[in-house]
Amino acid sequence: MGRWEPNARGRLREAAMELFEERGYEETTVVEIARRAGLTDRTFFRHFADKPEVLFDGSDVLREVFVAGIAGARAEDPPMAVMASMLLGIAPRLQADRERARRRHAIISGTPELLERELMKLARLAEVAGDALRRRGVPDPTAALVAETGIAVFRTAFARWIGPDEKAADLDAVMRETLAELAALTRPLTPAAS
Repeated sequence: MGRWEPNARGRLREAAMELFEERGYEETTVVEIARRAGLTDRTFFRHFADKPEVLFDGSDVLREVFVAGIAGARAEDPPMAVMASMLLGIAPRLQADRERARRRHAIISGTPELLERELMKLARLAEVAGDALRRRGVPDPTAALVAETGIAVFRTAFARWIGPDEKAADLDAVMRETLAELAALTRPLTPAAS
């Protein structure tokens, strides 16, 4: 093996996905992932902190995109419009990775440890979004409520997008539909008099 290997990170990620699908997440070792990629385990640890990180690689980038999307929204937009704008802004960035997202979801949903980490990642995204809204001057509890609602929209749209319905293959369209459903659900905000 040479000292420098092209696309080592991508090769490790793909080797891990293949092995997780073939053998299961728990049964796959870092040494096997590295070997499948034609690399060493030392190279693996240069790119990933641990085995789960192969599936959660990119979480930092997603958080940065959330923050930038919220910070870059128009000043006059109300908080939920800011969140909607940010969600619609990330859809094109994720669109190309639909098949990988489907494969990743299948692996994560079958492993409690990974499912817990996924939920923690989403909770962290909500915290980051809430902080970004507060920096825009949105007070609590509004910032927290909008951030949590935005994550619920994101999760719902994402689940539809990676699902079996090929009519849901366009994440932007699915995100817009999910936001429209939320708007329709929240129209009658005052309870009927009894």
